[in-house]
Amino acid sequence: MKDMNRHIIRLYATILLLFTALTGRGGEACDSLTVTNAVTEAADAATGTNAVTEVAVADTTASRPGLIKRVINYFGQSNRRKSNSGLDFSIIGGPYYNSDMGLGIGLVASGLYGANGDPDTPPPSNASLSGKISTKGFATIGLSGTHLAPSDKYRVTYLVEFFADPSDYWGIGYDLGNDNANKSRIKRVGIKIEGAYLRSLGANLYAGPMVAVDYVNAFDIERPDLLAGMSTSTWSVGAGFTLSYDSRDVLTNPHKGVYAKVTQTFRPRFLANKYAFSSTALQLDLYKTIWTGGILAADLRAEFNYGNPSWHMMAQIGGTSFMRGYYQGRYRDKDMMALQVELRQHVWRRCGIVVWGAAATVFRRFDEITMRRMLPNVGMGYRWEFKKDVNVRFDFGFGKSGQNGFMFSINEAF
Repeated sequence: MKDMNRHIIRLYATILLLFTALTGRGGEACDSLTVTNAVTEAADAATGTNAVTEVAVADTTASRPGLIKRVINYFGQSNRRKSNSGLDFSIIGGPYYNSDMGLGIGLVASGLYGANGDPDTPPPSNASLSGKISTKGFATIGLSGTHLAPSDKYRVTYLVEFFADPSDYWGIGYDLGNDNANKSRIKRVGIKIEGAYLRSLGANLYAGPMVAVDYVNAFDIERPDLLAGMSTSTWSVGAGFTLSYDSRDVLTNPHKGVYAKVTQTFRPRFLANKYAFSSTALQLDLYKTIWTGGILAADLRAEFNYGNPSWHMMAQIGGTSFMRGYYQGRYRDKDMMALQVELRQHVWRRCGIVVWGAAATVFRRFDEITMRRMLPNVGMGYRWEFKKDVNVRFDFGFGKSGQNGFMFSINEAF
């Protein structure tokens, strides 16, 4: 385990070597410590021992540690909150792989901060910036987070995502998605924006308005017949409300508690929507510590669309949050339901592992929910505590028809 942890940190150091050299970020992370303490603590993080004291003493004669050592120090200290700073901010990169998207590299940045400027004030607000690019031309960049006001009087949640990719598309409905012969190429560019302002109602209840904007432009479409006559370029503007219950101890890595959310969104024609519809999204998450370092987490989610959603706005499964390993959007229809159960186990120091099982389906009528149309999903993953209660995750997910994916992301899937 000692050698494995050292190799992991050195791998992260190599990935961010160029970035650190350009920004000097690694040096800033340890300016507040002496060189002796920085080297000793970084080595302890990698090996779990204090066996490098003599080396650290020898290095005190140097005015500044080397670049590789500075990056190792940076990651060795990244999970220590900087209580003297209003924003505890760190950056890391890593690989991912999907059988359809190819091999890629991702870069994520995580920030924790307290409402009064002290990141140690629980619970902290969080913000995440992520970017990915793959060998097959897939590219995305997104910003998401939750801002908590002092005393948690209100919360602001937000998501902004831009994407451009040569995507795969199978059509609308379970049967078309389940037929490998329908796999066809389609290029897309688009944007997704969501935001909600939630006032505290007491007793862990929150409610307030929300807005959503989605845009997609598709071109170079191999099978235009699979769009069912719908426009290749559409805007979708919506507004509605969110009601949530949240008793989680930590937002980014819950150990216990319940999170429930209902979001009702209206996308009427008078908001210039060519495809007018409304949607109801449900989510229920449960967390329980079942033994030392072991957390059992369950996630139930559903989406129901009423009216005339475009092909792009159909309910979909796949991605990095649920049904991991499925190509996002292969299975899409008006409605969707999914259940996933995950066991999270802390192993040693900043290392942990997870295993999960899940099932989901897409449908238009409830009588279409049958065992034959259920999509299974299993997987396992590695967790490394990048920041306090913020994990970097590497997940291997497997699904039906040989679908699989290796994902790099930040924060837990749910």
